Amino acid sequence: MADRMERCAGLLGRAAMDVWGDMPRDIQEALFETAVKGQDAEREELARVLHERHPRTLHPPRRDLEEERSD
Repeated sequence: MADRMERCAGLLGRAAMDVWGDMPRDIQEALFETAVKGQDAEREELARVLHERHPRTLHPPRRDLEEERSD
């Protein structure tokens, strides 16, 4: 059962990476945050891989984050 889950997770992960650039930003962020939850060491590596593979995902900063930082 664990092997089957790992295979399915790998298939879904590869599919998500293939269509990453076509996903809305909020979906990208939710999927990314879910993927790296509790995986701090892999966070930057995954971000780098996604940006290298889909350069147009280099979004400008979100306004709500800019506002939080300026407070």
